[in-house]
Amino acid sequence: MASDQFVNIEEATVSTKEAVIAIMGATGSGKTTFINAVSGGNLRVGGDLESCTSTIELSPTFDLRGRQVTLIDTPGFDDTNRSDADILNMIAVGLASMYENNQMLAGVIYLHRISDIRMGGISRRNFKMFRKLCGDNTLKNVVIVTNMWGLVDKDVGVAREAQLKQEDKFFKPALEKGAQIVRHDNTPENARAILCYLIERKPLPLQIQIELVDEQKTMPQTAAGAELNRELLEQSRKHEKEMRELREEMQDALRQRDEEHRKELEAERQALQAEIDRVEGEHKKLASDYAKQKAELEEQRREASEKAAELRQQIQALQNDVTAGQERERLERELREVQQQLRGLQAQGPRTRWCSIM
Repeated sequence: MASDQFVNIEEATVSTKEAVIAIMGATGSGKTTFINAVSGGNLRVGGDLESCTSTIELSPTFDLRGRQVTLIDTPGFDDTNRSDADILNMIAVGLASMYENNQMLAGVIYLHRISDIRMGGISRRNFKMFRKLCGDNTLKNVVIVTNMWGLVDKDVGVAREAQLKQEDKFFKPALEKGAQIVRHDNTPENARAILCYLIERKPLPLQIQIELVDEQKTMPQTAAGAELNRELLEQSRKHEKEMRELREEMQDALRQRDEEHRKELEAERQALQAEIDRVEGEHKKLASDYAKQKAELEEQRREASEKAAELRQQIQALQNDVTAGQERERLERELREVQQQLRGLQAQGPRTRWCSIM
């Protein structure tokens, strides 16, 4: 049982019947598959390393030990369709809005493929951004889940797991601060056992929520934003150096009248310039898009709230008419339609907190 893998630490039972858990990890780590298996959902699953989760998606709400559980599917920071600034702003807007409405995550699951031969730069970078989002105080509500054990020899997997636990550049620092690491055997029962551990935890705000809401920081001032800015600055410096070297080579080609080589270098220069423009655009997005996305989210919530109020009034009017016996059959049919419409709108309530800006 997955529950046997957890370290015995004090658990805090929470009174609320609702529990929201975020699922994070690199592209292709099995986030959507995990969510569909345990929730009975039908979120789109990618068949290769191209991301199918380029937006924030919510699972159907399901019952688990008397709790109403919703899972949040998030894109990784190596997403093939969106920039890192887009991903960070998208996740931050949802988390901040949730916190502003007095809602906190019961916990966070970080998925990692044990089938990966090594935890390379992309995987380490994803986990670093994850740590910046969570902070240290919330790690007691974090479970690192290793999956895809069926794709490797067991002894090989166990050796990789030990390395992940024991090395500072991997998961050791997070585990020392309270995070748990467990194996997922790809069964719904095992996934539910992992979730059962988290739904009994006391919800805590993530670092990004405290920074944006309580401390009123801008996105670049947050730990996650500062880390992304640092990476973008590093890329910019690297590109500037490459551009200087390219221009020198182009000057040499001109002096030697090597037109073919000059054309090759010009193509390289254009590709490099496009990359420079992309990095500059990400830097600007990080600073400006959070406020824009948050404003759009608030407008969607306002519209949804007004629609819900309108539907409730319609339902109340119809109920009064039904009680009076006027056009009973027709009104009952209309009432059912309006109630169904209202349920649909209410079901979108969490999604207005986790909308994706297309």
